[in-house]
Amino acid sequence: MDTPTPQKIRIGKTTIGLIGLDSAINRAIAAKMGESAAICFILQAVKDCNYIPSSMIEKYRDAIRREYRKLTGHHDTLDQHLMIRILGSGCVSCNNLQTMLINAMERAGIAADIEQIHDRDEIWRLGVMATPALIINGQIKIAGIKPTLAQVEGWIREAKADDHD
Repeated sequence: MDTPTPQKIRIGKTTIGLIGLDSAINRAIAAKMGESAAICFILQAVKDCNYIPSSMIEKYRDAIRREYRKLTGHHDTLDQHLMIRILGSGCVSCNNLQTMLINAMERAGIAADIEQIHDRDEIWRLGVMATPALIINGQIKIAGIKPTLAQVEGWIREAKADDHD
């Protein structure tokens, strides 16, 4: 039997892998539950497969709500921040993309959360078939080829401007 792959989610300032999160969200969406019922259902399903400290339940609930809203097209407008994902095996090209990204952020004077994803299944689940790839706020900006510094800086500025709209 295959072990389920944990889906990464941001809890406070930490990225956590939760087993069963994606299937619980998909079941809640398929059942057409209201948001409150869906969040309770997903949280319980996640608790059944993962250890969640009782002191962190509300943070997990908030993170699950954000993920659920993102997947159902109801983004939170109050808690948006720039989230950048670099997808790849950790090769020289991926590391060069990260260095370029950091340089572009410094030039633009913009801070962001950066997450590296090396797991092939997670990369495919995000809809990316070629690496290195760059995802900014959920949008695939480039995959399989190296962007220019100017392109990366432009994407960061555009995403930050979208956050303030």
